[in-house]
Amino acid sequence: MKQPVAKKARTEGNWNLHKIHQTCQSSTSSSSLRQLEESGTIELHLWPLFQTYAQNKSNLSEADLSKAAFSLLKLVNARNDYLSKSDMNGPLSFMKTVPSGGSTDASEEINRLAFECFLTLVLQLPSSEVHSVLQFLIMAYSNLTHDMHLILRQPLLDLVGIELWDYMPTRYRDLILAKSNAYKRRWFAHLDGKGKTDAMENHGLASFLPNCLTKIMQTMATDEEEDDKSEAETSTDEEESIDEKEGDSINEEKSNLKTIYSTLQLLIDLLSNTSTRRYLRPYLLSTNFSTKCKLSNYNVSKGGQNNKLFYQLVRTLQQLESFAIEDISAAPLSEEEMASRYHERAHVLQKLCHRHYPDALSDIIYAGVGMVANDTFLRKCLVRVVQVDVLEDLCHRLRLVDKNEVQEQFKDKNALSQRKFVTEVLVYHHALKPVEAKILSELPLYPDERLLWNPHLVPLGNNRIGGDSTLALPKMSLQFLTFSDYLLRCFKLLRLESAYEIRSDLVDVVRRLRPALRHGYADDAEYADEDDMWTKKRAMTDFHGWSRMGLELTGDDVCPVRLLKVSPPKLGENIPSEVLAEVSVDLEHCGEKIRKEWDSIGEFDNLFLLGVDASSMEGGPISMLDENTGDEKHIADEDDVTFPKRTGIIAVRGCMVLEVRDEDGNLLSDPNHERESSGKASKSHKRRYKVALDPAQYASDATGRGSPFGTKVYQTLNIIVRRHGKENNFKAVLETVRGLMSGAGSVNRSIPRWLQPVLLGYGNPAAASFNSPNMLKFAEKTTGVTRPNAALDYGDTFLSESHLRTSFEGTIIVDDRKEIDESSANQRVKYRIKIESKDDKQTVRATSYPFPQSVTGNPVPFTPVQVNAIRSGLSPGLSMLVGPPGTGKTDVAVQIIANLYHSFPSQRTVLVTHSNAALNDLFEKVMARGDIDERYCLRLGSGERDLQTDTEFDFTKNGRVNHILARRSTLLEDVQQMSESLGISGAAERGADGSPSYTCETAAYFHLHHIKKRIEIFYGNVCNKSNEAIVGEYFPFGKYFNLSTSEVSTMTLTETKKKFEQLNACFHELGEYRPLELLRSQRQRIDYLLTKQVKIVAMTCTHAAIARPHLVALGFQYDNIIMEEAGQMLDVETFVPLLLQSGEVDASSRLKRICLIGDHHQLPPVIKNMTFSKYSNFDQSLFTRLIRSGVPTIQLNKQGRARADIANLYTWRYNGLGNLAHVATREKFQLANPGFVHTYQLINVEDFDGRGESTPTPYYYQNAGEAEYAVALFQYMVLIGFPAANISILTTYNGQKGLIDDIISQRCGEGTPLAGIRPGSISTVDKYQGQQNNYVILSLVRTRSVGHLRDIRRLIVAVSRARLGLYVLCRQDVFEQCHELRPVMKQLIGRPTKLELIVGEDSSSGRLVDVTIPKKKRFIVDDVSVMGSIVHGMQQQMLS
Repeated sequence: MKQPVAKKARTEGNWNLHKIHQTCQSSTSSSSLRQLEESGTIELHLWPLFQTYAQNKSNLSEADLSKAAFSLLKLVNARNDYLSKSDMNGPLSFMKTVPSGGSTDASEEINRLAFECFLTLVLQLPSSEVHSVLQFLIMAYSNLTHDMHLILRQPLLDLVGIELWDYMPTRYRDLILAKSNAYKRRWFAHLDGKGKTDAMENHGLASFLPNCLTKIMQTMATDEEEDDKSEAETSTDEEESIDEKEGDSINEEKSNLKTIYSTLQLLIDLLSNTSTRRYLRPYLLSTNFSTKCKLSNYNVSKGGQNNKLFYQLVRTLQQLESFAIEDISAAPLSEEEMASRYHERAHVLQKLCHRHYPDALSDIIYAGVGMVANDTFLRKCLVRVVQVDVLEDLCHRLRLVDKNEVQEQFKDKNALSQRKFVTEVLVYHHALKPVEAKILSELPLYPDERLLWNPHLVPLGNNRIGGDSTLALPKMSLQFLTFSDYLLRCFKLLRLESAYEIRSDLVDVVRRLRPALRHGYADDAEYADEDDMWTKKRAMTDFHGWSRMGLELTGDDVCPVRLLKVSPPKLGENIPSEVLAEVSVDLEHCGEKIRKEWDSIGEFDNLFLLGVDASSMEGGPISMLDENTGDEKHIADEDDVTFPKRTGIIAVRGCMVLEVRDEDGNLLSDPNHERESSGKASKSHKRRYKVALDPAQYASDATGRGSPFGTKVYQTLNIIVRRHGKENNFKAVLETVRGLMSGAGSVNRSIPRWLQPVLLGYGNPAAASFNSPNMLKFAEKTTGVTRPNAALDYGDTFLSESHLRTSFEGTIIVDDRKEIDESSANQRVKYRIKIESKDDKQTVRATSYPFPQSVTGNPVPFTPVQVNAIRSGLSPGLSMLVGPPGTGKTDVAVQIIANLYHSFPSQRTVLVTHSNAALNDLFEKVMARGDIDERYCLRLGSGERDLQTDTEFDFTKNGRVNHILARRSTLLEDVQQMSESLGISGAAERGADGSPSYTCETAAYFHLHHIKKRIEIFYGNVCNKSNEAIVGEYFPFGKYFNLSTSEVSTMTLTETKKKFEQLNACFHELGEYRPLELLRSQRQRIDYLLTKQVKIVAMTCTHAAIARPHLVALGFQYDNIIMEEAGQMLDVETFVPLLLQSGEVDASSRLKRICLIGDHHQLPPVIKNMTFSKYSNFDQSLFTRLIRSGVPTIQLNKQGRARADIANLYTWRYNGLGNLAHVATREKFQLANPGFVHTYQLINVEDFDGRGESTPTPYYYQNAGEAEYAVALFQYMVLIGFPAANISILTTYNGQKGLIDDIISQRCGEGTPLAGIRPGSISTVDKYQGQQNNYVILSLVRTRSVGHLRDIRRLIVAVSRARLGLYVLCRQDVFEQCHELRPVMKQLIGRPTKLELIVGEDSSSGRLVDVTIPKKKRFIVDDVSVMGSIVHGMQQQMLS
């Protein structure tokens, strides 16, 4: 009887499908597709059709499926434009839904069959849709995550499987099979499979790429023929030819280009993954596809921006074809192994030449294989061959081409084209490619004007690229070929992202300086020489504005940038080893504050020098931007590629400060320099900066590759620009990543072998987890690593024995209490725990030992899941801890740190976070415990001075040294007093200033000969005494401890032992300080502490990247690393801290424990250029990547931050997330919010003064109605008694934040009743991540579309910041329609969408949250004007 239900579903599906298909087919803008997709069409209508078809193929017709496939293709591509690939709820997440009427267990198989059906139909769409198909495939391959693996993997791999080789030239295939037994076995297995099974569907999938490539090669060949005809026609009638190029042919060419770009991008993505390149790469080489692309007119003859993109894509494709990796095994190949392979090919070439062409190719025959494998030499030899038939036959014998096909291909073309083709094929297959690391070593780290305004490399920042866009950018995928490949992609993206940020800063400075042509100068002036030309051109340029971050250079009229030194290259290098210059500025016209900012520039700071020539300014219009909404807007200056032409920017060069001097030559940049004026600034206003220019950039300029002006470009520079220090450390980070590339072997030595496959995305993702068989085996066999069944010191993790027992539910707990007395059984104790597993039963044996009463210890009653997380952190391996909002992940991290410190006192632990605030919070909690000696803690980085710890000492490097020196003096004074009390020395032996006469060295001798001797004598006298026996008569140090005779006479043996422990601790600590007496400089002492003494080192991920070269050079070593905020770090920012030490001599790593703590359901790392996050997936953290790859995690499952009803707004996103008991019992959660009916509410805000959202400048979104409402609501809360500091106003856009800030300044400004009162924070949701407050007013701004809140992670952060009250201002009908937001919006709109207040109730009401408010006491606020009236009335009442 289920058939009627299925029939009804099909009928409704057909009706919807017809309407949906019409919309997708007729849609010309992305906005209509976006609206259709946002409404949940995919999940509600289209995908269920394929799920139904997969369960019963007779239910739907082929026509329906074809329409559904087309519609689904269009809508998924539209969704991909707005959803991030790094989000777990990605564009293809709908494929994980459970089919209607199906079971969860069978859903994966049904969804796989549904996807196979969809993919088969999509590949059969007309050729006009091939571009959309390619875009879908690019997106699908990037979403091969662990949870999508069973659904997507096999159909997608069939596209690039060994079936491709059915379309490979037979001779080339036979050559590969003859060389590789592994390929041969797989090929014959494929042939057997074709004979035994119906592989027609797979065969159809495999034919897609060959057909696509064939069509592209035909298009390129046709284009060449048309160009030849066009040239002939132009010679007879040029105007007629131009007219013919217009119209449909131009549109067709654009369509062809888009298809070609998408195909190249797909091939690049496929070659970047070992599982998809295995059979694809040989197939591409057999067709010589990349060579044909390189020789096509698109690459060599047309020029223009589009063809630059084509050139960059082809270049990337060829680099991946020749990447140093074994195709079958995916084993990386060293530089020597790659050279050996090319030398073998060269040797084969030489033998063939000797056998068949001894005269024509004698130069190749008698040269060394190294020369034959050289690109330049090989081309010279081939050019000398007169007959093209010789080269063609040589390629044929090498099986690189088929002679007959080549002759057919070039029969209507000249011999030159044929020669170019066969020559390029020979060179491409035999010339050794340059090593990428060497190329990067000669690449400038500072961006120049060519890179900064290259739209294909540094694209528009705020503009979301369309789904049909292609860029020549690397991508951060789930898998990488090798660590070199990983670092190469990271380096390129880091360089381009920093270039975008630099471009924005430079544009801001130039725009503020307002360059203009000075009056009285003619454009056609005559110049005596080139120096005179640039002198006069600089004089022509005047600046009518000012900028605090940029100044005009002063100094030599001939050249403001004076080159001081150009050092010759080092051995084996091609660029100068050093280029020094000097520039000058005058701060006379700067205010005191700005002058201080410029005087803060010191050694190693980065500056930028700009050349602005007003005479070269062009007055063209500002570029326009079409957002597909019908509205045209000006592109922002920082994104406008015409900005340099409009403002006269002709050069940009970076430099690093080495020295800063004033006009009198006084050195101002020396941190140890003390000025005579007691810290006052130099009276001179002129500053001279000695700077180091980029040697690679200078070499490029000298050869003409960098600037058309050559080295004269430095004469054009007339502006100096500084940047904020926080944003200006890009060069050190780039140098670190580039250094890792050049020493890829050190990466393999520094990272544990058990972790390497997981980081690269291969093998079993659970192999590195602490409880995996792989790690258990590693622990058993590795010296110095805790055994799986060893007892671990959990310290004060458990508050009581009952807490211990509830933390291990279902296990046997044995507490033998061997180390504590029965009298102290009720006191708090510490535990060592041993977990044993046998016959699937777990036994937990806990041994208790005394808890020191003098320390605070852990105050948190950890949940069982938190205890399991602590256990994973103590065990060898990789621990991934997911901490939803309010679940205490910082407390877990602190407990892991303390337990590691006590369990493994000889090991060093590194703490890393993304922000200084989080690191300081973590470090302060560690120190607040009181059981970690502060002399073993060190905080590195610029935020170290912001620590608020309960100690008089700071934890900076200098602070630690000063503390130790002070502590040393204190201990030596104790030794001196000890010596005097024993009569060994007297006061006369002290120094003239009364200082002790002992050093750490002499104190050690004193301890050996006097203290230990007396202690041994003491024990000899009391050897037969019990611990409670009176032994005071034998105690020799009563005078030192200032004990009276009676006190000494009553001392027991236990008390004397404690005194001896104090003495030994004193001398032991002095022994640690002894090396500091030998190290005289502060730097040496700091390095000693860092490498020898400290046990806990804290730093941010940015500082880790900057400090890595220094730490490795020092021999810094560590055993454990804990990273908090791992979900907010860039992939490479998490990777570099794993490499702060060099590997061991035996090529093993000392690193034992890696603990990553974060939340991938909250916002990812901040990338300012949205194109890099959307297109390149650069905002994917390593933490998220590992989770998407299937690495096991431990999710903390109890939150204690927010009310239960507020927490429900985000707990649905986390499986099994509940509330701690105190959420229901603590008073603050039981009390209602005074003056409000509801603890949270969505407030629908209509247009204010006829306007909703507005954009004064592109992407600067504001909503005046919501801003006024938010400020009025804040005022209301303050007026009824809410502390202003407990209220935060958050918004999703910077424009709205600025507007709210302005309104607050007016409404709470001077002369108002609430003067000086401001919220605890006015911030964007993105900036507020990691913070929280009691009450949050949230403005969502948008009224036309959902905007970037479509990323559900942003909404999760937004609704999880409030503890007690959340009030959301938005346009209800816009946000409630969005499918992704429905789990939250459904709860929000479940309450009234007009604000309900209790007028007259103040903060002292004490009303309970579960008290029902009668309707007559509720005041409904209709709109913002009513809210404003309420506030105005309250203010008037307050004034009266």
